[in-house]
Amino acid sequence: MHDSPIIVLGGLRFDLSAIGMLLVTIIVVMVLARLAVRNLSVENPGKLQNFMEWVVEFVENLISSAMDLKHGRKYISLGLTLMLFIFVANLLGLPFAVITEAHGVQNIFGQPIQATLTNEHAHILWWKSPTADLSITAGLAFMVFVLVNFMGLKDNGKHYLKHYVQPFWVFLPLNIVENLAKPIALAIRLFANIFAGEVILSTLIKASVFGLPFVAAWQGFSIFVGALQAFIFTMLTMVYIAQATVHEEH
Repeated sequence: MHDSPIIVLGGLRFDLSAIGMLLVTIIVVMVLARLAVRNLSVENPGKLQNFMEWVVEFVENLISSAMDLKHGRKYISLGLTLMLFIFVANLLGLPFAVITEAHGVQNIFGQPIQATLTNEHAHILWWKSPTADLSITAGLAFMVFVLVNFMGLKDNGKHYLKHYVQPFWVFLPLNIVENLAKPIALAIRLFANIFAGEVILSTLIKASVFGLPFVAAWQGFSIFVGALQAFIFTMLTMVYIAQATVHEEH
């Protein structure tokens, strides 16, 4: 059984594997972006520069499908960050996993690492896709929720507040529930797809030699799923921002 390494500090529980994989994702994205712009050239661009330019253009087209690009151009950096971060995070658990015995492992504070289960023979999973952890996807979704509502109040003012009572004031509770349901759907959709993929992959690996062809096929499919989920999360973020910030006069 694979569990998460938990430490308790000040009464709060921290998942070391989730924190560690977040740092790995950040480093990979930063290194990739830095290498892509290291030797910028108009006449003879490198492969990484071409790739990054394609990603930027892809994000621009995605934003323009949700709102006027004149209004949405300032969100290109947000869309690019979400796309790259989530895509890399989705794929980190595909190549391999780092698993240790739970018993006797200590953290840097000299405290014993706790598994999420009480089984002393449990195995601790250190290397995984961070988006296979609900707390990570919930954090991303909460960030989007705060940003959408902040930008709606900042850019759309009274029109943003007015939409909560449209078409009639009795729809206020439903509109509030709809707004609260958006981050929940974002978090669960991303988590469920990536977590299910890793569960299936671990199951195929346990099949030993008989599962190897299926492992290779599933890893290829998981790359597609990872890219698709990064696209869906970014696209919905831009759609939610457009709904909150763009006001059309009737």
